[in-house]
Amino acid sequence: MKIIVLNGSPKGQMSVTMQSVHFIRKKFPRHELKIFDISQRIKKIEKDETAFQEIAEEVRSSDGILWAFPVYVMLVPSQYKRFIELISEKGAKDAFKNKYAAVLTTSIHYFDHTAHNYMNAVCDDLNMKYAGSFSAEMHDLLKEQERKRLSLFAEDFFEAIENSVPTSKSHVPLIYRDFDYIPGDAENKVAPGSKKIVIVTDSGDSQTNLGRMIRRFSESFSEPAEVICLGEKNIKGGCLGCIHCGYDNECAYHDKFSEFYNTKLKTADILVFAGTIRDRYLSWEWKQFFDRSFFNNHVPSYAGKQMGFIISGPLGQIPGLREVLEAYTELQQANSAGFVTDESGDSAETDALLQGFAERLVRFSGKNYVRPRTFLGVGGMKIFRDEIWGKLRFVFQADHRFYKKHGMYDFPHKNFKTRITNAAMMLLTMIPAFRKEMYGKMMKQKMIEPHQKVLEKE
Repeated sequence: MKIIVLNGSPKGQMSVTMQSVHFIRKKFPRHELKIFDISQRIKKIEKDETAFQEIAEEVRSSDGILWAFPVYVMLVPSQYKRFIELISEKGAKDAFKNKYAAVLTTSIHYFDHTAHNYMNAVCDDLNMKYAGSFSAEMHDLLKEQERKRLSLFAEDFFEAIENSVPTSKSHVPLIYRDFDYIPGDAENKVAPGSKKIVIVTDSGDSQTNLGRMIRRFSESFSEPAEVICLGEKNIKGGCLGCIHCGYDNECAYHDKFSEFYNTKLKTADILVFAGTIRDRYLSWEWKQFFDRSFFNNHVPSYAGKQMGFIISGPLGQIPGLREVLEAYTELQQANSAGFVTDESGDSAETDALLQGFAERLVRFSGKNYVRPRTFLGVGGMKIFRDEIWGKLRFVFQADHRFYKKHGMYDFPHKNFKTRITNAAMMLLTMIPAFRKEMYGKMMKQKMIEPHQKVLEKE
């Protein structure tokens, strides 16, 4: 069979992900795996119609497609995202229709599920036959058991194609509302005081729903918020995955993105990101912004700030995108003040939502409120903590210095009081009478006693 491998790594063949592809090629020599380095060649693919059509025709004549990429900031790399958008823009969706598809990623298992969910949805939207995914930890190929699992994944994919195995869709088509938002006047202006408000958007078109929402939101304040358009920042390209920034947060690019990020965004008190839904995410420009922000590595950039999102499009039908944006906010140790969309189809309601959004952001900022993190922030940070302490420490030395300085290496084994208490209680519960008393009567009371003492003091 002929399998087209769409390589999403900006590093091309120097990619860890591609080593897994080469392993599959060696294990199954009877199948042809033809690789196209999509992300590395995205500028040529975007500008050269012949280059794009070559890929489309190879896809059309193939038996199956393997989407293979490293996970960048909870999704595909921005260059890969651009290619996915080009499929629709250049009218090539029919080349992918009814093709069997599978996804292979490498990562540290940080929000790899959101990347897989996104690609599953993309395949469903392209009317492909999604046959599953495989999430490899970046060192898994070095382990015999994981190589066996990778072989089984590939074998299952090939058998699904050969046997025309039926597949089901996990995502229904998106429904876009035909609605032109007409903003009303902002009568009750919110006084931000000394708070610096910055709105970042990927669109400079003021006549779209997004442009009108941005304008109405900005007019909610007694002093206009600063609006920054990513398209005007001359960003030279997406993250290269080179980890040049790992030592001292210096990006390999010299396009002043880091300067803009440090001087405009890190100094703001309130940050609002505004964008329009493109396929199952925002635009590739927004993805490029998030990827390039990785020059900060795994260090929170917006700690204590208020963040929110203004989105045009059916966000309510894409829970995965909301999860990604909420997780991003929590990992930045910022406060999520919420989302405003144009989904209601009612201009007056959208006005009210934008007005309330502005008031909430200023109110929370004035009180320095940051809500407790959920599993999204806690779980994600524990993955970073363990990886930076372990295998990635020498690579991300800037992270290590920051984590060490700010007490982020909060491993349980460092809490000696808890360790001594646990050891003593485990010995006591070996006594049947004590164990019966502890689990039968004492447990519930002992769990709430410390809380009751706090309540008594109040």
